[in-house]
Amino acid sequence: MLVWAVRVLTIIPARIGSSRLPEKPLSIICGEPLAHLVTRKALEFALSDEIVVASDDDRVLDVVRPLGIRGVKTSQLHRSGTERIAEVLALPEYASVDLVLNVQGDQPFLPFEAAQGALHQLEAGFGIGTAAVPLSEVDVSNRNIVKVAIDRCGEARHFWRGPVGGVKLDAVMGVFHHLGVYAYTRESVLEWVRLPDCVEEFSQQLEQLRPLRNGISIGVEVVQCVAPLAVDTPSDLRRAQVVREQTSEQSRKSA
Repeated sequence: MLVWAVRVLTIIPARIGSSRLPEKPLSIICGEPLAHLVTRKALEFALSDEIVVASDDDRVLDVVRPLGIRGVKTSQLHRSGTERIAEVLALPEYASVDLVLNVQGDQPFLPFEAAQGALHQLEAGFGIGTAAVPLSEVDVSNRNIVKVAIDRCGEARHFWRGPVGGVKLDAVMGVFHHLGVYAYTRESVLEWVRLPDCVEEFSQQLEQLRPLRNGISIGVEVVQCVAPLAVDTPSDLRRAQVVREQTSEQSRKSA
């Protein structure tokens, strides 16, 4: 476990109203709800002092309660996970939190190195940290894959969903597959939600474009592994079932 001189809080935002996969946090993968699976993954990381699941639906909070995790009922009006996180940080009991790790609720297979790397970016001086993996050839033109262009200092210059060839890339070291994990300082979260809306963040459905376009630096940890499956669609859900079955079989064989 990383040793921090400040208090670290992991928050898993889990909105119930997904348009592409209705009631996504409650979707079952090999007998286990997605919200439960993601929370167990965060517990395995052991990177923070406490874990909170923030959702607008009591059923999601009920799913994670057997894990001994606190659930916080948040507003249905939030337009992003970061807005949901800011509501949690405003609670008096979290006034001493200095750093936040946001493990997004669609990431049941997120590698430890990605979460740890996002936090390391804060140590490097960035206001926000995140992670990425090498972009495969098959995903270069995939509009469901979020791409990030990173300069030679490890700072994000642009995020987008379209094909790589459609974006002008100046002075960057490369384009990568962005992963759904963020780390923030308390100040950067509160500044983020105070910023004016950015048209791109809604047209592209990429909330991180708001701080990026308003001068908040985002450091990116590049993890050398295959991109983990994120669960956003019914097709992803079916693939997740296969991945978990394969993982369980491999564990049985190695036991």
